[in-house]
Amino acid sequence: MILENSFREKLDAGKPTMGTHILFTDPDIAELVGDIGFFDYGEIASEYSVLDMTNLYHQARAAQCGNLPLMIKPDQEAQGFWTQAAMGAGFKAVLFTDIRTPDDVDECHRIIRADTPDSGGMVGVKLRRPALASYDTSAYLKDLESFVFAIMIEKNVAFENLDPILERARACGVHLTQWGPADFGFSRGEPGLMATPEIRPYEEQVIAKSLEYGLRPRIEIGSVDQAQRYIDLGVKDFCIGWDRFILRGALGQLGEGLTKLLEKV
Repeated sequence: MILENSFREKLDAGKPTMGTHILFTDPDIAELVGDIGFFDYGEIASEYSVLDMTNLYHQARAAQCGNLPLMIKPDQEAQGFWTQAAMGAGFKAVLFTDIRTPDDVDECHRIIRADTPDSGGMVGVKLRRPALASYDTSAYLKDLESFVFAIMIEKNVAFENLDPILERARACGVHLTQWGPADFGFSRGEPGLMATPEIRPYEEQVIAKSLEYGLRPRIEIGSVDQAQRYIDLGVKDFCIGWDRFILRGALGQLGEGLTKLLEKV
């Protein structure tokens, strides 16, 4: 059974969206995020984790229990293989990393779009999870066309070519741009830039230019109090929190609190 892409539906309706990052490979995390009911999708940040095809299937099945669409963020080196593997597992979105040129946008477009005369993509009919219930190629094509397409703007060279990249992104049907301050500073030879106020003009220009080209800028934040500034800039798509850091922070608070009490015993 092919499930509707509720994440794409919210984007098409112009509604705000909220996701969270999943770094752990345990499928229970995706199921838990879905069960909470607040999140529109979970981002499997595989660029920073370990990955295999069996795990992709388990992640998708677990998320499906909570009606949670999944996004994959693959490493650029093998992005074609892992993105199509995730699509075959039942994922509903992708965040492509390390965009540097308009040609990179074209390549990402070919990876996820159907191999039809109108689409210009490379994806044929694959008998993986979305097609197991029936061999209805019309439904399969509709599912491919609903896939959410997001790109990272995170390299200095991409910032210098921002207009042609965003123009190509609009033409290729990109839904979301994602600013990447860490890689941006790193690629400029300024690895500490993201932690300084000097990063803000670059960030704000990416947001403003994305909106100018009709693309929705998504921003990653670690806490709710960081959101308002971006909302004031026109952002309404967020990915908040990383499971590994949330667990570490919560365990740290518990340990510190009990340690202080025990010191008085």
